[in-house]
Amino acid sequence: MTEFTGPEILLVRGDITRQKADAIVNAANSSLLGGGGVDGAVHRAGGPEILAACRDLRASHHGKGLPTGQAVATTAGRLDARWVIHTVGPVYRDPGGDPELLASCYRESLRVADGLGARTVAFPAISTGVYRWPMDDAARIAVGTVRNTPTAVEEVRFVLFDDRAYEAFSRQFG
Repeated sequence: MTEFTGPEILLVRGDITRQKADAIVNAANSSLLGGGGVDGAVHRAGGPEILAACRDLRASHHGKGLPTGQAVATTAGRLDARWVIHTVGPVYRDPGGDPELLASCYRESLRVADGLGARTVAFPAISTGVYRWPMDDAARIAVGTVRNTPTAVEEVRFVLFDDRAYEAFSRQFG
């Protein structure tokens, strides 16, 4: 029996739309039709091909939108990737949020990546923007979930937009 060791995990301070990877994960809204934050940036940088693919998904399997914690893939359009994996993170509300739904975003994205044959995947800090998930808790959930999810993905890159996010994720390795 082979012991599960998980993918190599890297932290990058930067813009996820500028990453070269097999798959880039989009912190999407449930409509799949673009929005603000990471979602808007991915749609703007990737171009109209991503929106067209998302509209096709809405017209077929996801007419009511993508449920929180689930993931689905489309073309990456003009991004330096083969695919965009869209996942819908949970909104953090007082007195809290469901950490299992946030963990599911990472597990389901890795499952979709495995189905595509992706070996490198770039993740943002899902739900930490307008969905207000506390950064330290989000980092703990993200890194712990990736470490403990069996996958054929060889490299997971957390692409963190600012120093605060980078530092929170860095603390998960110290």
